[in-house]
Amino acid sequence: MSERTALESKPVADEDRVDEDRVDEDRVDEDRVDDAEPDSPDGTGRTDGTDEPGRRPRWPRILGALLTVALLATGGVLFAEGQQLRDTPATANLALTDAEATTRVTGDVSNALGRIFSYGPDATALTKDAAQQVLAGKALQQYAALFGQVEKQAADQKLTLTTHVVRAGVTRLTGSSAHLLVFLDQVYERRGRPATTASAQLSVTAELRDGQWRIVEIGST
Repeated sequence: MSERTALESKPVADEDRVDEDRVDEDRVDEDRVDDAEPDSPDGTGRTDGTDEPGRRPRWPRILGALLTVALLATGGVLFAEGQQLRDTPATANLALTDAEATTRVTGDVSNALGRIFSYGPDATALTKDAAQQVLAGKALQQYAALFGQVEKQAADQKLTLTTHVVRAGVTRLTGSSAHLLVFLDQVYERRGRPATTASAQLSVTAELRDGQWRIVEIGST
């Protein structure tokens, strides 16, 4: 081979080596892509549950939403149960929760009983007037029917009756009605004779009328 032929063939060999180097670089780049983006079920190449690089994972947001729904549902159940507890007969009885109202009805009823069951031979008219103020309904009708006999007995026997409420307890109280158990001590005095003491226990029903507790029913227990 001549010297010229040898020189002309040398660049051709260099060009072949360049092409081979480019092919090798392309293969390396493809291998890098395959290593950097493994296959995933959604075809995105992401298997860690993230939306995009730099963003927070989606599952904490989903979990937070589920917890919020659960808390709201639990709160609704607790509210309903609390409402049921507030509406039970026990909590509806103000005698268990309203000390001021209980004290007032106890005082009004005790005062009324002391007035209608206390009289003297010359003071029955005052007792009759008191009954018109503190009694109503069935209690007033019964009292009026019997008081005629009381007036005659007090006048004939010179009888004086004094009544004191020893203890009164409210068993049931609403905004307009009340039921009480009342214990009384009564002292009978006839002119010229020693006084006699007796005890009584009454079941009393009262209603709130025109801002005043009035006795509507009286029974013995």
